[in-house]
Amino acid sequence: MRTQVAIIGAGPAGMFLAHLLHQQGIAAVVIERRDRAYVEGRVRAGVLEQVTVDLMRKLGLADRLEREGLVHGGTNLSLDGALFRIDMAALTGGSTVTVYGQQEVMRDLFDAAETRDLSILWNVDDVQLHDLDGDRPSVSWTERGVARRLDCEIVVGCDGFHGVCRASIPADVLQTFERVYPFGWLGILADVPPVDHELIYANHANGFALASMRSPTRSRYYIQCALDDDVGAWSDDRFWDELCVRLGPTLGERVTRGASFEKTIAPLRSFVAEPMRWGRLFLAGDAAHIVPPTGAKGMNLAVSDVTMLGEALAEFFIERSAAGIDGYSARALARVWKAERFSWWFTSITHRFPDMDGFSRRLQMAELDYIRTSPTAQKTLAENYVGLPLEAA
Repeated sequence: MRTQVAIIGAGPAGMFLAHLLHQQGIAAVVIERRDRAYVEGRVRAGVLEQVTVDLMRKLGLADRLEREGLVHGGTNLSLDGALFRIDMAALTGGSTVTVYGQQEVMRDLFDAAETRDLSILWNVDDVQLHDLDGDRPSVSWTERGVARRLDCEIVVGCDGFHGVCRASIPADVLQTFERVYPFGWLGILADVPPVDHELIYANHANGFALASMRSPTRSRYYIQCALDDDVGAWSDDRFWDELCVRLGPTLGERVTRGASFEKTIAPLRSFVAEPMRWGRLFLAGDAAHIVPPTGAKGMNLAVSDVTMLGEALAEFFIERSAAGIDGYSARALARVWKAERFSWWFTSITHRFPDMDGFSRRLQMAELDYIRTSPTAQKTLAENYVGLPLEAA
């Protein structure tokens, strides 16, 4: 088999890139170790930046998004039950975010891939990359016990944090930077109306809480918990009780309780790998970086990565210029580190840390009060939350 671009991984990064390349007439093959049902079914992000929404429109993928997505012009912060709103649209010249679950995004990407006859190979085993430091790399794998090989000109690693692509960069070239947070998020999905039409980020003496949603009838709630907490120890009643405490009495009275149908604990971490390009291998999405979910940047960063990379690959294959691919890593990392900074900062002002003393708590309260009273501080938060424009990187 032969193609121009081999894409490893059929998650958001890989599939958005496949559609971008298809639009430019560049041949690509997507290689995925799982099946479609598994990839599409993963419960992940639900807040899309303006850049992500704009890309879905550009690619002709936004029909359901336009009908079902919930556009949010603002978001809310709460300190011990006292709520205030950030008018993001007013502070950013009209930019918004859209609540539309990653599962729905993946469904749209896969449905369109079938219509457009994009090449996706599912359920492959033992993926290996070869000759990445030359101009004729290849990918090998096993499919139903048969050894297969794909020759290409470019390999793009979109295979997530635990994939083979980042591990293929020599240890003396790759640098990694990591921060592991000393808590997790206990999250549930329930078919109940959300407590508010916009997201609420709550800082309470007991810890962080987030009131989110997937639709007008489906809610997504999180509370900060210990990393070693047992999901089985959290009954629905216990979760609802604690959520209402952290949201405060006014909001707590408005919470609609119901049976959860998904309940998990997710650890929080920040991670960046540099560079995002070695030879003919390029990294995108979770293969290169992880952010804590507080800033809603995970999938959106993957989209900005492949938007930049798609432009660079179009230059390479159509204009025969290497300028874009040579500059990709630096350009992408500039935006990645800004998103890492925002996600770290937003986490630091909304969560309770195990070593937090009275002084640290007062500083946190002062920071939130400053945001509440300062239009300048609100604008900084808003422009980062809706997503910095690509050219700002």
